This record gives sequence, structure tokens and C-alpha cells, in this order.
Amino acid sequence: MIISIGNDHAGPEYKKAIVKYLELNEHTVINHGTDTFESVDYPDFGHPVAYDVESGKAELGIVICGSGNGIAMTANKHQGVRCALCWTKEIAQLAREHNDANVISIPARYTSIEQAVEMVHTFLTTAFEGGRHERRVHKIACK
Repeated sequence: MIISIGNDHAGPEYKKAIVKYLELNEHTVINHGTDTFESVDYPDFGHPVAYDVESGKAELGIVICGSGNGIAMTANKHQGVRCALCWTKEIAQLAREHNDANVISIPARYTSIEQAVEMVHTFLTTAFEGGRHERRVHKIACK
């Protein structure tokens, strides 16, 4: 699977651990994140990930910032992107099962690296249930 990832200055260590997990599991990674802790603007890293998912260049996306909120808001500006802010593996599971989320947002200042990798694993291995949820998902995008 091709996964696009982006992060601001709150997430370099998270990205490093997640990319290691992804590569060990034979995923292809498109890296749009910063590797430094120098202050940067999260939209500069969230938009490229969302574009990759929106355009089909990547199947799923991962975005990381301090709270997870700003970068999730950025990603959700793109049509066809359903970015879910997750802080537990259970939320990540429901985001995929019920919302067909295609981007996960991780709050680096509120989760551990281990939790983040676990959430990514859950996000990647959980399928959309469809059914009654499909009708709801089709109502999300503005037309």
C-alpha cells in the first residue's frame, strides 16, 4: 500500500517510528514531513498528504501535529479526504469502520509514540463496514 505522511515540528520522532513500522510491513511511504524540531506551519505538510490521497497517488494518509487538530482541519479541506483525529486505537478502528476515514491525524503532544504506531496499525488493518455507514459517508462532502 502507498501511504503519504506529513508532520510539523511536533512530530519528527513519531514520523520516524511510523515510517519504520510502515517499511517493515512493506508499505511504500511518501514523506512530506519535517525532520527537525524547528517551528514550521502544519498546513505546509498537511496539504501535500491530503493532495496525495485526493488524487489517488496514495491510498491512505497520516498527518501529525501537536494537537492533531490543525493538520486535520487542513486535510479535511480537500474533497474526498476524510481525516479523523484519533487518540486511541479504538477511535482509529471506528474511524475506518464507520467513517471510511482515509487519513489519520495523530496528536503528538497527547499520545505516546507506541500509541501512535498502534493506532496506525489499527487504521491500516481495519476495513470500512459499509452498509448503513455508507449512506452517511456519502453525505459528508459538500456538493
